[in-house]
Amino acid sequence: MELIAQVLIKNGLITAFVFVGLVMAASYWFSRVLTGGRIEGSAIAITVGLLLAYMGGMHTGGSKGVADVPLLAGVGLLGGAMFRDFAIVATAFGADLRAIREAGLLGAVSIVLGVVISFAVGALVAVAFGYTDAVSISTIGAGAATYIVGPVTGTALGAASDVIALSVAAGLVKSVLVMVGTPLVARFIGLDNPQSAMVYGGLMGTTSGVAGGLAATDPKLVPYGAMTATFYTGVGCLLAPSVLYLAVRFLTQTF
Repeated sequence: MELIAQVLIKNGLITAFVFVGLVMAASYWFSRVLTGGRIEGSAIAITVGLLLAYMGGMHTGGSKGVADVPLLAGVGLLGGAMFRDFAIVATAFGADLRAIREAGLLGAVSIVLGVVISFAVGALVAVAFGYTDAVSISTIGAGAATYIVGPVTGTALGAASDVIALSVAAGLVKSVLVMVGTPLVARFIGLDNPQSAMVYGGLMGTTSGVAGGLAATDPKLVPYGAMTATFYTGVGCLLAPSVLYLAVRFLTQTF
């Protein structure tokens, strides 16, 4: 066992891939078997990841979650800024600009409106909890958009690690709420056709939440909602650390 442990530690990145793969596989099994697909596997995996990070920090007394455990040190690299930004860029390059045209002007407006409204709500919550600096307010506001936009914005602006963690938590809560709430409100908001699904995906923005919610509502709507939700993340990564941050900085300096 000691020899196996040494091999796993020396190949930390490969060990991290296997570890994350096992967590993902277990999460999607849990989603499929125990929730009937109503809760997206990715949301379960993120929740498990946050719990494991907390338990790892409590066990080792460190500040890097499970990465402080020698056997899982490679998770620190796998979950670091380099791989995160690579995944975001890869997603952006995989998007087809012709697809967004199918959503029309309404879809484009819904994306921008969704980012701004989510950011504003998150920023107001940050202020309500006592944050006064523009960087922290913007990072938490960006996290309310999605749990990807939050860390990207926080890293770009130099936010503290605890604030970035809060932005991830805010995005996760939003994802779960959208996932669970979509089937409940679909009938009341007319979410029963591709056009409304595109607008809904643009307003909500969280891809996993929208995909899971629409899958529970009508699986045929998933591609349409996920399409605009994917662009939402890209728009959020562009606007939050630039235009929206400058707006927050102006307001904090003025008032």
